[in-house]
Amino acid sequence: MLRLGGKMMVPKFRAYIRDADDLDYNDIPHKGHFVYGSLIKGKLNDDVDAIVGDLIEVTDEYVNPEWWCSIEKGSAEQFTGLKDANGKEIYEDDVLENPKYRSVVKFESGSFYADVIGAANRFTLAGEWQTSVVIGNVHENPELLEAQHG
Repeated sequence: MLRLGGKMMVPKFRAYIRDADDLDYNDIPHKGHFVYGSLIKGKLNDDVDAIVGDLIEVTDEYVNPEWWCSIEKGSAEQFTGLKDANGKEIYEDDVLENPKYRSVVKFESGSFYADVIGAANRFTLAGEWQTSVVIGNVHENPELLEAQHG
């Protein structure tokens, strides 16, 4: 659970799936190449985790989700709990832009921060996100990671 503005919230995740046809074939709800839901981590030695839909039933012995999608271990991206200047949700690996610079959202040691592209500085999302907009993500828009010139 995360605490955001005094409220407790269940972390929300997304994962990038290269072949969106697999999602359609398995009737997994998605937006483009991203599947959104809760994260279930696989065993330590496994190479997969899962993004799952709402839970239908939970017992001491098993969990029965509405739907599930296997993902590469460690590839889930967490929702920051914040929205950009246009009201779009901000996730890890989103590329943000504001009048000063472009940055990539990261999560480390229990905190979200934005890593400025082409510079050695980073900032917390505490205030900067209010003037920033999500212009893409590292999966679908790798060209946005190039240092800005000019």
